[in-house]
Amino acid sequence: METRLMQFARALRAAGVPVSMAETVDAAGALTALGIKDREPFRISLRSTLIKRTIHLPVFDELFPIFFDGKAELPPDMDNALENLSDEEAEQLALALRQLKDDIADSLRRLLRGEPLTRQDLNQLAAMTGLDRARNMRWSEWMVRRMQAALKHDSVRRAMAEIAKLLEQVGFSKERLDELREMLQANIEAETGQLQNFAGQRITDNMQARPPSEDVEDLLHAPFGRLGEDEMNVLRQEVRRLSAALRSRISLRQKRQKTGTLDLKATIRRNLGHGGVPFTLSYKRRQKKPRLVVICDVSTSMRYCTELMLGLIHAMQDQISRTYAFAFNDHLEYITPDLAHGSAQEAVDRVLVRMPPGHYSTDLGGSLAEFDREWLDLVNHRTTLLMVGDGRNNFRDPETGIFQEMARRCTRTIWLNPEPPMLWGTGDSDMNEYLPFCDHVLQVQTMAELTAAVDELLTR
Repeated sequence: METRLMQFARALRAAGVPVSMAETVDAAGALTALGIKDREPFRISLRSTLIKRTIHLPVFDELFPIFFDGKAELPPDMDNALENLSDEEAEQLALALRQLKDDIADSLRRLLRGEPLTRQDLNQLAAMTGLDRARNMRWSEWMVRRMQAALKHDSVRRAMAEIAKLLEQVGFSKERLDELREMLQANIEAETGQLQNFAGQRITDNMQARPPSEDVEDLLHAPFGRLGEDEMNVLRQEVRRLSAALRSRISLRQKRQKTGTLDLKATIRRNLGHGGVPFTLSYKRRQKKPRLVVICDVSTSMRYCTELMLGLIHAMQDQISRTYAFAFNDHLEYITPDLAHGSAQEAVDRVLVRMPPGHYSTDLGGSLAEFDREWLDLVNHRTTLLMVGDGRNNFRDPETGIFQEMARRCTRTIWLNPEPPMLWGTGDSDMNEYLPFCDHVLQVQTMAELTAAVDELLTR
């Protein structure tokens, strides 16, 4: 158990919680005095010994069950929904499953049988979803959702609803179908618990295995999900340098185009009286500074991306005529005043006090509806609309009609999304619903990609 305690202390330090060796020794003393049979007194004692600031309590509460809950490493308790079927019912179910795509049928069959994921299955999911590179516990929930999408849990539920209709037609009783649906849902929930335990353990292992990078160039190309708090602090300092480099590039381009870009059609029209010989050249008007309306997701999976983007935008205000910034999670808030009185990190921290993130609380559609009611007049033909988010909406109404109207009103609509396109439209993602109304959709998984996106935003 002392080895487990030392691993726990290292995980806390890797997550940004200051834990000294002396405090770890004190915790070991408490462990000896209290024992671990009574779990709650042990947890409280450990917390009071190792945690000095309330801001670190969520990290402790998330890591504690990973190290000290004996059930976390056991296979999930799943039931075989098929064992009570008669031979005739089993044959009818097998025929119904053949109507589905092979991968969906295999997943549904496995879940109905109550077969948990193997260690090999979990390792493949970790490699596929990027969990192997995640080094911050705040990404645990997002990684679980990505693994659920890869396992097609939502498609399995829909497939069950489809074959239930077929089975009802061939004589399955309502009670039997209800039993199958309930056991399937229970097994999906048990598997979700397995994914949550696995994600927490894998991220903890990642944090301890790889120390924070001190190479800034590496950090610029590191996925946001891999960043720890120390590395994030380095990138916060880099925002000033990156914004200065962006400003220099923009200024250089403007100097090269002092007279604007040659307008070939206007030049030809203007010189028709000279037989088309271009005695007088016409130039396109130089681009004016953009007027921005920024709507950004501050849920757990988006926080780092949003904070760094707001930091760049805030540092580049001399290149922007006006910025109206909004943040959303379960509702929408106007945050321009927050940005005017501190850094982007401080602004996001203040916003999160007012709208603390929670499980499945993101309401993108509801936030768009709120913008439509209160702020739509901000969007006009001079406006560039910038959306920052993963397009996930927890199966709520995406309000695509409102988004279409916002896009119609403005001069450009740009969406920055950290998720790869292969995940758009999976699970609760409504990204494909918004896609037709966007002029540009850019994937921004790293600080380098985010900087390039802001460059694109300010120079087009």
